[in-house]
Amino acid sequence: MKLLLWDFDGTLAYRDGMWTQALLDVLREHAPHLAVTREQIRPFLQSGFPWHDPDLPHTHIMTADDWWENLVPVFERAFASVGVPPAEAPGFAMYVRKTFLGVEHWHLFPDTVPSLSALADVGWTHWILSNHVPELGQLADGLGLGQLIQSVFTSARTGYEKPHPSAFEHVLRKTAPGSTVWMIGDSMVADVEGATKVGLSAILVRKQAAGAIHYCCDLYGISRIVNA
Repeated sequence: MKLLLWDFDGTLAYRDGMWTQALLDVLREHAPHLAVTREQIRPFLQSGFPWHDPDLPHTHIMTADDWWENLVPVFERAFASVGVPPAEAPGFAMYVRKTFLGVEHWHLFPDTVPSLSALADVGWTHWILSNHVPELGQLADGLGLGQLIQSVFTSARTGYEKPHPSAFEHVLRKTAPGSTVWMIGDSMVADVEGATKVGLSAILVRKQAAGAIHYCCDLYGISRIVNA
């Protein structure tokens, strides 16, 4: 088996402003009178997400509803801090899930489909391994990746955040013995260092960093490396 493990956000696709913009979108719909900027919300979203503490497994969170419920206090704090009345903040927090997942807010990078298609044509299988929301599989399908991606592993479902070794080991247990496996992502710590610590080869993409043995400024260069 020739397998490529892909990070998702920042590697295959992106959402402008990510979580900060999602909360702003909620405010603009439900409290348009509040003039709030990304810079005002962003500081309140720098902690509280599972990937902010990747050393701590969260296998006890069993369902998608539980995963989102765990983030409600983070969203409540952010909304209350920018002017939403505290009594109304829980209601605003409940809107974030639908807003963040709206496929209309997500975009594939221009090189995503051409690169994955070309690699599939020469025998590579594509799986996603990402620190992401429970609905990542549906999101990837909604963006048109369903025909290219055979399996999706999101930390919200496995209970482990990259670079935790178990995030990778969980996926490797699904592979056939003797498989050739590469990890590809835009994070030096989560994707590259996490992968190499469990013996995988890794390619850093889009964001150059010191120490990366393999780096591509875009996805078109992946073929040259993995097919060498």
